[in-house]
Amino acid sequence: MPLVRIDMIRGRTPESIRAIADAVQRSLVDVLKIPERDRFQLVTQHDPDEIIALDAGLGFQRTAGTVIVHIFTQRGRSTEDKRLVYRTLAKQLAEAGVNGEDLFVGYFENGPEDWSFADGRAQYVEGDLPAPGH
Repeated sequence: MPLVRIDMIRGRTPESIRAIADAVQRSLVDVLKIPERDRFQLVTQHDPDEIIALDAGLGFQRTAGTVIVHIFTQRGRSTEDKRLVYRTLAKQLAEAGVNGEDLFVGYFENGPEDWSFADGRAQYVEGDLPAPGH
């Protein structure tokens, strides 16, 4: 059950925003094998001066097309699975018009006790949902 934040600079069309969100979801379904309807995304647009994303000394130049993807999900996936997520995101987002140098991904892990879907309950812990990988 990933929760995904997608941050981008303001100015894209609604169709472009949806294509980016759909590409992110497709990547997670393909690589992490989550159900199609396991989709929780927050898309936020920012003014150009509200996203600062340099190159960490790697020698590339980001543009106004920068997209930052934060993936919050349960722990237990291998380093190779995570690397495949990154590669798949880059490929899928390129098809949605995002240059690879403009993509920044943060992957954050937690456990079943860290999620509540509604009513102030921990559905994974209480057995309403099967905890991924358990």
